Formats: sequence, structure tokens, C-alpha cells
Amino acid sequence: MTSAAVATDMSLGGRAHRVAAIAAEFADRVDVEGRFPHEAVDAMKAERLLGIQVPFAHGGEGATMIEIAEVCSILGQACAASAMVFAMHQIKLCSLVEHGGESAWHVDFMRELAGRQLLIASATTEGGIGGNLRNSICAIEIDGDTCRLEKDATVISYGAHADAIMITSRAHKDAAPSDQVMTVFRKGQYTLQKTVDWDTLGMRGTCSDGFLFKGEAPAVQMFPKPFAEIAAQSMLASSHLLWSAVWYGIAADAVARAQSFVRAAARKANGQTPPGALRLAEASNLLQLLKSNLLSGLKAYADAKVDPDRLSSMGFAIAMNNVKLASSEMILTIINQAMMICGIMGYKNGTPYSLGRHLRDAHSAQLMISNDRILGNTSTMLLVQKPDTSLIG
Repeated sequence: MTSAAVATDMSLGGRAHRVAAIAAEFADRVDVEGRFPHEAVDAMKAERLLGIQVPFAHGGEGATMIEIAEVCSILGQACAASAMVFAMHQIKLCSLVEHGGESAWHVDFMRELAGRQLLIASATTEGGIGGNLRNSICAIEIDGDTCRLEKDATVISYGAHADAIMITSRAHKDAAPSDQVMTVFRKGQYTLQKTVDWDTLGMRGTCSDGFLFKGEAPAVQMFPKPFAEIAAQSMLASSHLLWSAVWYGIAADAVARAQSFVRAAARKANGQTPPGALRLAEASNLLQLLKSNLLSGLKAYADAKVDPDRLSSMGFAIAMNNVKLASSEMILTIINQAMMICGIMGYKNGTPYSLGRHLRDAHSAQLMISNDRILGNTSTMLLVQKPDTSLIG
């Protein structure tokens, strides 16, 4: 496709590629400076990508999870931090779309989000519980038509740059830690006092600082359904699938750089096969496995969406956990292979084959949410879950 055709392509893929071109231009600066990818997010808004998941009836495009995953992978090949911001926004939007349809306030918020291209952040982690999103220490206070919340949120990705934050808490002061609700707080309804700086190895542009959150808003902004249902039926799957799509994008770009390196070496080798060619074949094979794992998970999600009970089942949770585990482990193997192919040119910064940013960003994959935590949850479910040995069922 010519540059002119790309510039006028209004398909979802065409719009995503235009954003990716801008994200790629600033990716190294975002990484080095550890700053929010303003240029890429502004481009997402200009191309109206932030509201694509909102149903047509509410002003969006009704994009499916596989279409959103494709955008994540396109952005991931350009700038992992920008792609992760987009993915995390869409994960929260999935909860809004799937569980806010019975609330007039949440439907109106969907319409506004699609119209104004609002950016949503998430606050599920908390001091004292770490990344265990299914438990909360803080409790929301309901006073008539008003709700108030104070939370020591150790991580709120791009929280300082968001237009709204979806935040979890106990349902009331006497509720059990797992009896949770999720509430939307709009900018202007909360304050953020920074408590932790985000100075990390990779994914630096997500700006996932820690904050003391204090908010007050109308109580109608609480989701009408318990967070346990939201987590099981939308947040679990969308997180693992869209994160995996970002990781696939990072790995795909690493393999593309390795392939370019081998091709350049072949042109200089007078017909001899370059030493990295076999490793390239291996990396290509692993990338296909990563893609197949993701596509299998996306199909499982699409099949389960027609049955809420299936979405909440242990079998589905295990399948989504396995998608995340496999993707987050395979990406590092693929990038290491690419690094071996490119050698010192991949190790150095500032070359067409540099892979340092890819490798550092990829190391976040096994930590968000910790693979050890996921394996522990899966092992508990497998004690009672009947084995699924079918090939296509």
C-alpha cells in the first residue's frame, strides 16, 4: 500500500498503522525519558481509537476483542508503552461495556467516552495486598447519594494523565476483603498524591506511579454488579488477551529486525547462507506458536461470551491463565533468539537492529500479574476441575 493510500485508509487497521507510525517516531524518547507517550495517545484520540469498543448504539464502533487485539499488536510493534496504555484502557472499557449497560449513568459515560475520546485508568492494586486484585483493604463509604473513597494505590498506570479512574474497594466498611465493588471517578472528582515513582527497567512510558487516591462522587457511579462478576467475566480474559497481543507485537518487531539483519548479511555473503538464518527459522516458528496461542484464546473468549456461566467457569479461567503464561514466557525466548541473530548490532542502542528496549519491555510480561500468582491460582482450580482432553471442543 502506498503512503497516500495509508493516509486515506479509514479502516481500523489503517488508523492503527497511522498511530503506530507516530508512536515509533517517539518510542525511544518515551523510553529514555520515562515519560507518557503524549504524541501516540493524542494520535489515538485523533483517529478515534479509544472508543472503538463502545457499542454502535452508544456512539462507538462495536469492535470485537480480536479487532482490539490486532490494534494492540500493531501498536506493540512500534512502541510497547503506547500499546500497553491502549490495552489497559480497553481492558477497563471492556468492563464498562459488558457490565455497565443496565445503569443509565454508565451508558451515558460510554457515550461521552466515545464522543470525547476519554482515557480510562485502573486502580486495583493496593498497599498491603500487592497485585491481588480480588482483595481490597480500603472500603467505599456511601452517604446518601454520595460515595467517598480513600485508597493507597501502589500502581495507577498513567493515572496522572487519565480522564477517569476505575477503582476497586470493599463494598462497605464491614465487608470481607473479597466483597468488592468498582467505581468510576471522573477527573475533578478525585485527587492524587504521588507516593511511588515509576522508575523501571522497561514499560517506562506507562508512568505507573503509586498514589494516595481520595475521591468523592455521586453513588450512581458505582457499578451495579459486584466486582467478582466483572473480574471473572470481562477483566480476566481481556487483560490476558490484550496484554498477550501487545507482547506478540513486541516479539514480531524483534523477529522483523532479525530478518532484516539476516537479509543484509545474505546480500554481503555472495550466496552463502548467513550464520543467523537457522536461528531466524527457529524464531519464526516460536512467533507462530505465540500467535496461535493468542488466536486460540481469542476464539475461546468469543465462544464463551454467549454464555455468562461459561465466562465464569474454572475451565475458562484456566484457559485464559494459560494464554497469559505461555505468551509471557515465549516472548523472552523469541527476543533472545533475535538478539543472538543480530549480535552486537542488536545489543547496541541506536542501530536499525537494536533490541534493548524490546528485551526490557518484555521482562514486564511475567510480572504483570505475577506468573507465580497465576500458576498458584491455576493449580488450585486444577484440583477440582475435570481435565479437558478434547482437541476442538
